[in-house]
Amino acid sequence: MDVAEVFDSAKFRQVLGHVPTSVVVVTGFGADGTPRGITIGSFVSVSLDPALVGFLPGVNSHSWSEIAATGRFCVNVLADGQDELCWRFARESDDKFAGVEWTQSETGLPRLPGVIATIDCTVHSQTEMGDHYMVVGHVSALDNIDDAGDAMAFYRGKVTRAVSVG
Repeated sequence: MDVAEVFDSAKFRQVLGHVPTSVVVVTGFGADGTPRGITIGSFVSVSLDPALVGFLPGVNSHSWSEIAATGRFCVNVLADGQDELCWRFARESDDKFAGVEWTQSETGLPRLPGVIATIDCTVHSQTEMGDHYMVVGHVSALDNIDDAGDAMAFYRGKVTRAVSVG
């Protein structure tokens, strides 16, 4: 029997939902200069030297394809309580930035209000892996907000607070 025929994708999603992940919004500009963004729950540090980070957007994401075409993006690390921004940027639509008072990051990319850190990058590589891309970015600028509070995490299908202990 072919494994693909009996694979239970709902069970896969349910089990992997028990692995907490970061929650970030990757922002940038489309070719027409309008700000674009996408919520990502798979952000990770890749390398210290050179400074590389990575994440996994879906291959069908219109938002990511527009940002990727410019070769630059900003990772906005969401704070606990920024649920509205998380879900706003998780859906596909052209008006994600409507009513959002964003500023520019160090390199001029869209920076969302209230985030706890930003990481500006250039696209280092993009590899298709199943129904997602593995995107690696070369870090060009970093900023963190010391008093921004705790980070947001995704766990068991919900956003929650990531708390440091000790």
